[in-house]
Amino acid sequence: MNSFDSLSKKIDNAKALDFSNLFDSIIALFKKIWIKGFLVVLLVVVFAMGINIVFSLIGLAPQTTLPFGQFNIDSFVDFYSESIIFSIPQTILVTTISMAIVAGFYRICRNQVSGILEPDDYFYFLKKAYFSKLLMLGLIHTGIAVVAQFMFFIPYIYVFVPLAYFTIIFANNPDLSEAEIVKASFKLGTKKWLISFGTIFVSVVIGMLGILGCGIGLLFTMSIIYLPVFFIYKEVIGFEDTNEIEQIGVRDDYEN
Repeated sequence: MNSFDSLSKKIDNAKALDFSNLFDSIIALFKKIWIKGFLVVLLVVVFAMGINIVFSLIGLAPQTTLPFGQFNIDSFVDFYSESIIFSIPQTILVTTISMAIVAGFYRICRNQVSGILEPDDYFYFLKKAYFSKLLMLGLIHTGIAVVAQFMFFIPYIYVFVPLAYFTIIFANNPDLSEAEIVKASFKLGTKKWLISFGTIFVSVVIGMLGILGCGIGLLFTMSIIYLPVFFIYKEVIGFEDTNEIEQIGVRDDYEN
């Protein structure tokens, strides 16, 4: 585990990252874990759909389309604002569950690149010990995103990168407080904003190629979008603090 001061120091002293080397690592790992990534995307989609169904049944789901024949600037702004506001409870819950599952995926990825033999546990962070912290992070994540969305496009693009680091920071440092995770995420996201945005954007484009497989192919390709922040975290902060117990059974599959 890293302390917040240790994280901050490593981020401040971060070396420049090479886009091509970073993306080579992303593609190499994706080739090895795409089945695991498929399961993660499937779990996120299933949970999100289930939560949406529940909210629809109790009448709290946000309106998703403008009334027919009523499109104008005023109606669009009203619709946009109301959709954001009414979707807040659902978004908090979906974000919390998604972060828990993706954090489990990052733990699996860390084991893969570190050569740690350990059973895959996609629900590792859905344990009671972590859920209250994840719920608070989900609330903070949603709150920041909502404020940025009300400021429209450019602010949301900016905060999107730091928000993307919430899960990877939490997954590797679950003992940090919520405030420390948020601060570290914005510090790393700001320090490496351009390369983070660039690699995430290219990963999204590659992930979207799954639509060529009649749409369902997206489930197999979209997990690549989680990998840029994983490798940027690895290069800036690293996994050298992995404890000795986890090092039992180290192998070199990833390097071969």
